[in-house]
Amino acid sequence: MAMAQRAADRKTADSLNSRQRLRVATPAIAYLALGSNLGDPIRQLAEARAAIHELAGVDIIYASSLYESPAWGSDEPQPDYVNAVVAVETTLPVHVLWSATAKIEIAQGRIRSIEGVPAARNAARTLDIDLLLFADLQLRTLELTIPHPRMFERAFVLLPLAEISPNLTSANGESIVKLVQTFKNQGIEKLA
Repeated sequence: MAMAQRAADRKTADSLNSRQRLRVATPAIAYLALGSNLGDPIRQLAEARAAIHELAGVDIIYASSLYESPAWGSDEPQPDYVNAVVAVETTLPVHVLWSATAKIEIAQGRIRSIEGVPAARNAARTLDIDLLLFADLQLRTLELTIPHPRMFERAFVLLPLAEISPNLTSANGESIVKLVQTFKNQGIEKLA
């Protein structure tokens, strides 16, 4: 009888909509950084926001202005980036949200490897979505670190983040707005 009950429970669980099974009980606020410097970056970011909005269990609650910034961290010359940050309320677990944003990147032409060789770090790209923060979660796995390990070093992340959530603080308690002031001369321009 117990085996029959477990089989019935498994069948019921399998018949649930996969979206329902992947949700968490309490919604979390997460922040996503968006960037593009290939193709039409403004269109790429608009399409990324629309795709994020379409994710089950994800609602965009704030979206920053667009910012243009010089590419950095690469030995190869690149076009300027267009960047933004969105705040989302989500019932998805952190790894599910991260995986969903990676699929959006790929759908918009993001190339992570060529013939099995990983693309260079900081290479030009059609779309980059970084999961910056997820509630108050601190996480370090092989594929994902929350808070994003370099977010507090990047004006192109901090400026749009401070625009939509000026009361955020870094892990050491420093105000995002105050941190932005230290990055004034990085050539970041707010687009109209």
